[in-house]
Amino acid sequence: MTDEDSARLVLPLLAPGQAQKELWHNEALALLDIAVQATVEEIGRDVPPAAPEPGRCWIVGAAPTGAWIGHAGSIAGWTAGGWRFVAPRVGLAARHVPSGHEAVHDGTRWRTGDLRGVRLLIDGQQVIGPRTPAITVPIGGSTIDAELRTCVGTILNSLRNHGLIEA
Repeated sequence: MTDEDSARLVLPLLAPGQAQKELWHNEALALLDIAVQATVEEIGRDVPPAAPEPGRCWIVGAAPTGAWIGHAGSIAGWTAGGWRFVAPRVGLAARHVPSGHEAVHDGTRWRTGDLRGVRLLIDGQQVIGPRTPAITVPIGGSTIDAELRTCVGTILNSLRNHGLIEA
């Protein structure tokens, strides 16, 4: 990044009295078209596709070749003017088209499949919240119902396996 680039997406900025401003402006628009509500065809691809279509994007792998050399981890987008690259930043997100999963860059790598939040609401009703403390399996009592104990144990194990209560 330089003083001629924006801080987050490294978009080219216009300078006072600059000639051919439309070139810089168009470059910034091409990069925004890749970065904003990004969608990618593949995550971790090292070899550029042979015949990409304009508007298609890929997340470059760790060992890129060809035109992608030097852009590991970036979002590569094919445009009418050739390849454009958006370097990953913490929080940059892209939807993986084939799976529908969201990939989010954590500052080190792209992570997929993670959902983060404090609670899950469906139609305004909380259905999942923060993890609660462990619940012990009943072991005593004056009347023992083995079938009920098995059922309670199964429920508790299921809640533990889903991470809803501590083990």
